[in-house]
Amino acid sequence: MSASVPEAGRRTPLVLRNRAFGTVWAAQVLTQAAVRMFQVGVSWWLVAYAVSGGRGLASGLFMAVSTLPAVALAPVVARTIARHAHRSVLRTAAAGAGTTAAALACWAYTAGLPLPAAYAATLALATCQAFFDPCLTTSVPELVDDADIEAATGFELSTQSLASLGGALLGALIVDRAGLAGLATGCAAAYGTAAVLITTVRFRPQAASGSGEDTDAAAQPNLRRILGGLPFVRRILLCFTAANLFTTAVFVVIPLYTRSVLEDGGGTVALLEAALGTGTLLGSFTGARVPGRPTTAGSCLLAVMAAALAVPGLLPGRPVMAGCLLVAGWCVGVIGVRFVALFQRLVPPADKPGFFAVMQAVLGATFPVASLLFGLLGDHVGPRTLCLVQAAGLLPAACALALLREERTADTAPATPEPQFTASGGER
Repeated sequence: MSASVPEAGRRTPLVLRNRAFGTVWAAQVLTQAAVRMFQVGVSWWLVAYAVSGGRGLASGLFMAVSTLPAVALAPVVARTIARHAHRSVLRTAAAGAGTTAAALACWAYTAGLPLPAAYAATLALATCQAFFDPCLTTSVPELVDDADIEAATGFELSTQSLASLGGALLGALIVDRAGLAGLATGCAAAYGTAAVLITTVRFRPQAASGSGEDTDAAAQPNLRRILGGLPFVRRILLCFTAANLFTTAVFVVIPLYTRSVLEDGGGTVALLEAALGTGTLLGSFTGARVPGRPTTAGSCLLAVMAAALAVPGLLPGRPVMAGCLLVAGWCVGVIGVRFVALFQRLVPPADKPGFFAVMQAVLGATFPVASLLFGLLGDHVGPRTLCLVQAAGLLPAACALALLREERTADTAPATPEPQFTASGGER
């Protein structure tokens, strides 16, 4: 915004003083809450109602399907966003997801829903969300002035966590009270409202940066050069890729632990999901104040997370599990803050878009693998053992991270992450 804007206007939240951004943000909250609500709700439906044997495999396969499109379709998503108007992409993604959820609701109301239909629906919803999320981030400069880009990005990323938390709270509860048909109806309403909101917004045109073919041709060698020129960063990514194989399995473990160990219902699933999400938010707000070098702090946090995940395997109980998930979520939030800030300082500005695309793809690729692995394992061992396996798997990653030696650029960088990266850290 220009310097003539009064200070009182600056203190007004961006979503209130910028109608276009506020409207698109509301659509973001609706879509991300809906997809998280659907994931948690169907995962609980599979474990508690639909499957009598092989619950682990059914739940793990579902979580793998729900996360696969964001990884597998990354090149297609990038080309689509580069070649088409962002409002059209956002509106089409939200409308497509709403249509899918509405069709699923009609099917569930009129007849018994077969398992393949639930998997196909989550694949379609996850595909639509894979286009929606990166397109929204890319379109921020079309919605706000240059001086507000940083605030808009931070607001968008932090509210994404809140939307996911709200969706996780509602998913299992709705399934227990209204069944899968009620869950699909709620998702359809959220997606449909989001599509209508986006239709009312006018996006400002941006100068084209070149054809999609030119971008693709330049991207491949550039990405190889980025990772090849940053061996320290590359080793950190490998450590966290290994750790993610065990941390992301918690989304498979939670419904299995609730059903088999706690013998509770959807309310407990919602409580445990809320504990994990609340811890992550707290970590994103406090991560900048955690002392120590990033690699030292990160290794300690992974060790704390391992201990937190091991305790429910040794001492079962709902308060114990909720408290440990709160601690584990806090560790995830702090790690995100510290290392996103570190990467922001180490990666050259011109290379950051390509680097962060690679980072998301590499870390995201572990989610479907972990879901399938722990889902299969959950059919042969109890959920308490799965908790111990998670804890044991994190320890080698913690040790490897502690042994890394920072390069000179990291040693000479400021010890405290810059405040604007806190919201980004809260995302992972």
